[in-house]
Amino acid sequence: MGCFSNVKEWKSFRLVKSRAELKSTFSAKIQIHVEALEILLQGLCGVHRERLRIHEMCLKSGPNLGLVASEVRLLCDLEQPEPAWTVKHVGGAMRGAGAEQISVLVRTMVESKASKNVLRVFYALGYKLDHELLRVGFAFHFQRGAQITITVSSVNKMLKLHATDEAVPVTPGIQLVEVTAPASSENYTEVVAAMSSFCEYLAPLLHLSKPGVSTGVVPTAAAAAASLMSDGGGTTL
Repeated sequence: MGCFSNVKEWKSFRLVKSRAELKSTFSAKIQIHVEALEILLQGLCGVHRERLRIHEMCLKSGPNLGLVASEVRLLCDLEQPEPAWTVKHVGGAMRGAGAEQISVLVRTMVESKASKNVLRVFYALGYKLDHELLRVGFAFHFQRGAQITITVSSVNKMLKLHATDEAVPVTPGIQLVEVTAPASSENYTEVVAAMSSFCEYLAPLLHLSKPGVSTGVVPTAAAAAASLMSDGGGTTL
């Protein structure tokens, strides 16, 4: 039907920063830390940020599609001149002794570009909307040993169905930092090493961990942010 194209499949490694690390009683301090992180990332990546505004809808299959429930995510990029749609399926996390010994989470992901009719297609197939979110922030891309993407965003909920203009923060004053990279079963150990090495550069401002694992507040964050803000990001790292 021309709804899907360019299917890509890979194992994705994700490091998610503990939410507490950019949480502060004062919103001004939070903003300073986010701006300092942006300066640091711009110096590391050597490019300007990409603005991020993604409407994410989580759909779950109905009983007519089988006993085993399935879940897909529809992502609408609102920063594009014409909203661009992507279908994403996120598989289960890698398990076993090997998974426990590495510092990142390994998942299988399948993505496909889709047309603007994709939501109606999934409704017709029997899927139902479970929840929807709006992610607003920025992203950087870093190429050294792996194609690393860093996103910094706030997660917002809609008070009305699909009303992205009326979205409000789920947890005000908290930013989610994610580091991801595509890999294959043949090279994921090299990608893990590249990601771990990259994340060490962020250590003065934040510590990254697997999803669900809290690392606490970084003692050096305030001093590192002040130093980066005073320098103004004039030096490329």
